Amino acid sequence: MQYKLLGLLLFLVFGGCQSKPKPKPKPKPVAAVTIPQKPPKVKKKAYPSLDGFTNIQSIDSTIALDIRYATTENFVKAQIYPCPACYLRPEVALALASANAQLRQKGYGIKVFDCYRPRPAQQRLWDKVPNPSYVTPPSKGSMHNRGMAIDLTVFDIKAMRELYMGTSYDFFGMKAHTDYPSLSQKVITHRKILTDAMTKAGFRGIRTEWWHFYYVGPLHPLSSLEWECE
Repeated sequence: MQYKLLGLLLFLVFGGCQSKPKPKPKPKPVAAVTIPQKPPKVKKKAYPSLDGFTNIQSIDSTIALDIRYATTENFVKAQIYPCPACYLRPEVALALASANAQLRQKGYGIKVFDCYRPRPAQQRLWDKVPNPSYVTPPSKGSMHNRGMAIDLTVFDIKAMRELYMGTSYDFFGMKAHTDYPSLSQKVITHRKILTDAMTKAGFRGIRTEWWHFYYVGPLHPLSSLEWECE
């Protein structure tokens, strides 16, 4: 009996001193994993085709457009084209892209004011200003109507500002002439930058308009094709 009591006493003393088992730690919540989705496909800009012509921005999107005859900001103060676009004969477009590449190596770029001009558009111009001193008669046609002429200027890529050429585009006066005797050295330098690049690419300018250049090559026929607007 004594041994039983002694055993019970030892169990109570030592068994009660034992620490209770620690509860198992709860598992830490796992952060939600976001599965990256595929980036949306960027639709490449499509340019309406025009038989026998090339849209300049389809081969060089760095060429800036400021097609004045698609606005009322021009010398006839009327919209002549339904929407802005620059189409040229294929070899002319390639030559213009070459001129732009030359200029970009020097920190400049090309901005285009006018390219191919359909004969119906030439007629609309003539209806507004029937003066051969300013508008070529539609019956005769121009290099623009053949897709072989461009009106353009040069801009500084870093400053995103046009180089000062002495006059605005479509300024009809002596100061726009390439041989005007009283041009500042700054204007002479700026015009030379444009003329040198265009001449090297196969173009030739005209005396009365610093912005106008035509491609030296076999003549394409006059065209009445008009481009579609998106």
